[in-house]
Amino acid sequence: MHSGMKAQNNVFLTQGRIEFERKVNLWAQIDEDEDDGWKDLVKKSRPQFKSSYFDLEFNGHQTLYKPGRENTDNNRLYTEPAEDNMVFSDLEKEQSTSQKNIYEASFLVQDSTRHIAWKITNETRNIAGFECRRANALINDSIYVVAFYTDEIITTGGPESFSGLPGMILRVSLPHEHITWFATKVYTEPIPATALVPPTKGKKTNGKQLMIDIKEDLKDWGKWGMWYVRRIAI
Repeated sequence: MHSGMKAQNNVFLTQGRIEFERKVNLWAQIDEDEDDGWKDLVKKSRPQFKSSYFDLEFNGHQTLYKPGRENTDNNRLYTEPAEDNMVFSDLEKEQSTSQKNIYEASFLVQDSTRHIAWKITNETRNIAGFECRRANALINDSIYVVAFYTDEIITTGGPESFSGLPGMILRVSLPHEHITWFATKVYTEPIPATALVPPTKGKKTNGKQLMIDIKEDLKDWGKWGMWYVRRIAI
């Protein structure tokens, strides 16, 4: 039986599993994307938040982020970009392999791990029993990121493709994109290195080429197309 663990003095994890809840504020997106005359009607058709669960397994310098348990309360009216991403990262080799499903196509994105110029602050917060410190950054030149990490977990990874802080990232917020990932539980179960394998399905590409292709495909989609591209880039 697996059990959650609260951090204790002189306890530093090098392997385990973290459950993340990915939460999207649908109403905030509606406020940005819909005309005033449609906002109230669209809001009545869907809940304010959409939550999905993911597991991040880690052992040493390797992590595997993948869809977790099903949320039966989830709003399944439509599928968002990145809703079922899988991301394998070798943080020591600075290599990443991601499986992304876009429309009806699946892509296998092989690239270097993303470099993020984090600025660490003095603000702290307790997340899932771990004392965490805040860091801020910009990704893709314009998307503001707020993260909280703990140095009580040695692996320097995080959900999706977020990494590069001196410990494990347990919370990521993109305020202007209205998305948050936060750790609900940290499990101390052993994770064999052999269990952390990159995804293999999808058309092989790299991050730069994928964005070029998607931008070309969506160039006539206006504001919605720009939104979709930003979500894929996360």
